[in-house]
Amino acid sequence: MMRQYLNIKAQHPNILLFYRMGDFYELFYDDAKRAAELLDISLTARGKSGGDPIPMAGVPYHAVDSYLARLVKMGESVAICEQVGDPATSKGPVERQVQRIVTPGTVTDEALLDERQDNVLAAVVGHKEQFGIAWLDITSGRFLVSEFQGTDMLSAELQRLRPAELLYPEGFEWLTKIDHIKGLRRRPEWEFDQQTAQQQLNDQFGTRELSGFGLANVTLGVGAAGCILQYVKDTQRTALPHIRAISLEQQSTKVQLDAATRRNLELTHNLSGGTEHTLFAVLDNTATAMGSRLLQRFLHAPITDREELTNRQTAIAELLTGDYPALTAQLKYIGDIERIMARLALRSARPRDFARLRNALNSLPALQSALQAYNAPLLSQLRTLINEFPDLATLLDSAIIDNPPVVIRDGGVIAPGYSSELDELRDLSDGATEFLRQMELREREQTGIATLKVGYNKVHGFFIEVSRANSALVPASYIRRQTLKNTERYITPELKEHEDKVLTSQSRALALEKRLYDELFELVAPHLDALIASAAALAKLDVMVTLAERAETLEYHPPTLVEEPGVSYQQGRHPVVEYVMSEPFIPNPLTMTQSQRTMIITGPNMGGKSTFMRQTALIVLLAYIGSYVPAEQAEIGPVDKIFTRIGASDDLASGRSTFMVEMTETANILHNATPHSLVLMDEIGRGTSTYDGLSLAWACAEYLANQLQAFTLFATHYFELTELAESLSGAQNLHLGAVEHDDTIRFMHTVESGAASKSYGLQVAQLAGVPKAVITAAKQCLHNLESHSNAESQHATSTSSASQPAQATLFAPAPSALEQAITAVDPDDLTPKQALAFIYELKKML
Repeated sequence: MMRQYLNIKAQHPNILLFYRMGDFYELFYDDAKRAAELLDISLTARGKSGGDPIPMAGVPYHAVDSYLARLVKMGESVAICEQVGDPATSKGPVERQVQRIVTPGTVTDEALLDERQDNVLAAVVGHKEQFGIAWLDITSGRFLVSEFQGTDMLSAELQRLRPAELLYPEGFEWLTKIDHIKGLRRRPEWEFDQQTAQQQLNDQFGTRELSGFGLANVTLGVGAAGCILQYVKDTQRTALPHIRAISLEQQSTKVQLDAATRRNLELTHNLSGGTEHTLFAVLDNTATAMGSRLLQRFLHAPITDREELTNRQTAIAELLTGDYPALTAQLKYIGDIERIMARLALRSARPRDFARLRNALNSLPALQSALQAYNAPLLSQLRTLINEFPDLATLLDSAIIDNPPVVIRDGGVIAPGYSSELDELRDLSDGATEFLRQMELREREQTGIATLKVGYNKVHGFFIEVSRANSALVPASYIRRQTLKNTERYITPELKEHEDKVLTSQSRALALEKRLYDELFELVAPHLDALIASAAALAKLDVMVTLAERAETLEYHPPTLVEEPGVSYQQGRHPVVEYVMSEPFIPNPLTMTQSQRTMIITGPNMGGKSTFMRQTALIVLLAYIGSYVPAEQAEIGPVDKIFTRIGASDDLASGRSTFMVEMTETANILHNATPHSLVLMDEIGRGTSTYDGLSLAWACAEYLANQLQAFTLFATHYFELTELAESLSGAQNLHLGAVEHDDTIRFMHTVESGAASKSYGLQVAQLAGVPKAVITAAKQCLHNLESHSNAESQHATSTSSASQPAQATLFAPAPSALEQAITAVDPDDLTPKQALAFIYELKKML
């Protein structure tokens, strides 16, 4: 057996091998040690190899899904090795084969997936600065490919896709340094070969060339797609009939977001990596998991197609005038048929998948009836795509019981009346109970043993049980089968004949039921294409209904998409901050036009600068997914890219300081922004010295305004930058209001014209709980700095000579009167009365 195990393990050296032995999946050697550590299961030993015990660990076969789920979440892959031979006829170990390989990017089992997250398998390949990327969601059959230039774009795409697994060729090890990438798998270079990939894809789709998919001039992306297809075939060990096409995703059809922008805007994940307090968390009120996943894709890939955006807005407007809650109620019965279709195509669907599909199909007529009330172009299109399947619904109604078990293993899935042969076998098996009861009564009467029992167990079959005290009354025709402590068990020819008949009928019924269950896959297969198209349309309808509900509940309004460049809105709000706040959110306006493109924003920390900037980006992004927006009125012109440079932290893994991260993100913006880009820049230059930082911030603002002419919100604490409003064409000063009283500050969170009068940094520090002594020292330091700055200005005015004496440094000011008094006194010369009087004098001076 160990020879057999080692031969199979040699074919899968880098992943865990679950080796089926009876009721357990066992692991041996290093696999056992690793699994014991990862799963917190017992590590034992069995047999010896080279004189040393063989490490062994195992999990029960009936609970394997929960262990697989934990391993997949850790990024591990597992080969499932099953017994495929017949133990009754096998000589030596039963034949075993790896039936499937479970990897994070190719799982389809419901128990192993997060229902509201896409599970993406991606592959990337490149030459110099040109990259091709392909990605597949095996749970839906969506297969896409894209090509672009630059590692910044690659990082942005990977941030958007968040693949569960990423395949790459040799030479791409630098991907391991990108912190948000997991599940990296190095694959041989031949799997990325373009000609091999073309053949693989054509074989899969039944085509002769890929030009029909728009891939005639795509080389690197096709290579990546071929690698994915090869990997999925290796792991699934079955046909992939639901993967029917591949699409080219054009970068020009999307509003581009780089990795920093996706992170800073907290679209689907917050800065801590969680999902709470994100834009998606605010909007996701979908009725189905597939609708939830589509909404996330909308947020990460806003589109530039004005016709589609208009159709989405029109659909939302019409839904708001109708009874859209009725659609929501019907959609809740649909469930996640998108992933059910994938499991049906892969023949891995479980009985409850068929039951859920049946329930969904039975709900479609009512949903179609509710949709008849709407005539918006998009809703009419979706109504056409959502087919009804009366024949398939009737088939599943008759074939599957109302509440089937989780697995087919023990039967009880096929409904009575579906197969007369199965019903006959079941009747024979079910009749066994009545036969035993009648036999027990008859044998008691004939033998005179009142305690005689007729029973059954899976190990010994049928038996007649008699207590040892009554053994003298046992007839000679009874054949002893088993001896227990206080009882004897017997068999009779009549009971043996019945046992053979019943057990044969049970095994025949189970075999027939499994065959009928397998036939259901064949009967559903012709409907797969239409079912997949219907599932996609239902997911989109779910998103549209959700956006309508959110618009009404959260008081969002339709934006106007105009041809003239610019971004303006009235009473705009930050959708997430407003949603989580217990107090009313203070809305603000913004107007950016062709002639007024740059806003220099000043004001105190915590005053609302970052919130105001982010809300602008989110309003624009929502407009470009076709949603209503959190503003009273909005006019938004063409936008091709959104950039944000807000906050930064050390990237220790890559050896980059905060300032280096800041400058890298800034460089990306300055290289890629266009006159149609929206740029948010917050506190540029704060990671270095004052003069360096000020110079960089000044130069960046000038470059964005003069050279790139991008629509820019530029927040800063450098008050010198407010002078740009006078020298730069199209620049304007804005500030966030605050009111100071004594040593306290109240933030007004209102955007007003003009520059802020001061930054209120010490007041904010005091609110944060910085010790009073530190605040006092900081005030003195600030006073000295301002005095020093004024003195330098006066000195510069009075003389231009470079040989004049330098001014006193900030941290060596002239001694104060208090310091002079203390320095002049020698404590040893004072009497107690004089010392006390001196303290009173110091108090007066202080």
